[in-house]
Amino acid sequence: MTHARLVLVAPLALVGALGGCVSPAIPETQPAAGVPLAPNYFAQSRPPSGIDDVWWRGFESEDLDQLVAKALERNQSLEAARQRLLAARAFVVADESDFFPDVDLQAAIDGSIDDGGSFSDAAGLSLGGIWQIDINGRLSAELAAALAEADSAAYFVADQRRVLAAGVVSQYIEFKRTSARLILLDQSADLQRQTLEIVTLRFEAGLSSNLDVRRAAADLARTLAQRGPLLLARTRAANALSVLVGDPPAPTPEQGEDVKVPRYTSGPDTGVPADLLRRRPDLLIAEANVARAAAQVGIERADLAPSFALQGLLSVGSGGIADLFESALVTLGGVLDLPVIDGGRRRAEVTAAERNLDGALADYRQTLLGSLSEVESAFVAIEAAQDRLVELDRAVTESEAAFEQSNALYREGLATLFDVLDVQRQLISSREAVIDARSSLAQAYVDLFAAVGAPTIA
Repeated sequence: MTHARLVLVAPLALVGALGGCVSPAIPETQPAAGVPLAPNYFAQSRPPSGIDDVWWRGFESEDLDQLVAKALERNQSLEAARQRLLAARAFVVADESDFFPDVDLQAAIDGSIDDGGSFSDAAGLSLGGIWQIDINGRLSAELAAALAEADSAAYFVADQRRVLAAGVVSQYIEFKRTSARLILLDQSADLQRQTLEIVTLRFEAGLSSNLDVRRAAADLARTLAQRGPLLLARTRAANALSVLVGDPPAPTPEQGEDVKVPRYTSGPDTGVPADLLRRRPDLLIAEANVARAAAQVGIERADLAPSFALQGLLSVGSGGIADLFESALVTLGGVLDLPVIDGGRRRAEVTAAERNLDGALADYRQTLLGSLSEVESAFVAIEAAQDRLVELDRAVTESEAAFEQSNALYREGLATLFDVLDVQRQLISSREAVIDARSSLAQAYVDLFAAVGAPTIA
């Protein structure tokens, strides 16, 4: 015959009575409050054209498209961020489980042989559990903190994608810039060799001094001396690209004679893309950090309030295995924890959490201000680079004409070598400046897309 007994230590009605005692709320926050923006700052903005999920395609380079796609797939820093996101989501599931009972099953079997050789056994099963009732809001606050952490991890993945895409394009631009500069260096050296040959022939004919030969040779040497730094800069850009796309560094491929710095075909309209700033991942990370800090305040405040948990135990068997289910004992109890004296620890922890929240709010506002600054600077950089490029193109045209004229006059003895070399230096410098200006303009577009948080497709 089976016997069962029920022992109730605390009435269940106590749960309802305590439910309305204290419910510490997570503090509400307005992260953007306190940032001195115009009242209609966000409302008046309009998205610039050319901002989409694959903005780098505006450079119209298949090689660049493949590099970015490869980086988004294989970059190890991005993969690490993805794994941390999965871990954060697992912690959310763990915190959600705290709202349900935690039940464990234990089994014990003991056997012995007495002096007479008889065997005796004893067996027992126990099913025990505890159910934490969220009367003080701690479990809810812990879940909110875990959700904020998961949001932060997801935004960090997006931010890594944003930074990674911009990094690949920037290194690609630098690789093309240094490659173009190397080609220009060879062209400039050829031009200076021609000048040196002319000066040498005139010297041998007694029409110029050895000083002119030395000046022309010195200019050629200064130009050739730039090859080493340019080769190093190109190699560094190539190696940086390899690392970003998840490949080991490899020998830098040779470039053809028609290397050009990539040009963005259709730039965004000028304006304040504040709406786009709202999706900037690092700003969303800062916002998630504020939410997490606010949840932590709720956790600490909950420790000032009572906590209540239900405990239960079902045990069967105390004799042999055959009699395992002959008796059963069920106990159900409640544990009430009332904070009384702790030397001020709990309130100090609340104060610390509140100050951390204030710090997270300050971090968010600083991130917002920095984002606004980056956007405004990027627009100005685009306009400045465009204007500079127009003037430099004009300078190259004029320098080419001036060089041809001065070279012809020098052959006829109507101009000095100093005039020829001076115009030649201006021509070479202007051509170099054009390449650098095109690179700066391309980089300014990259900076703009990164500043407004232009997304990348997953």
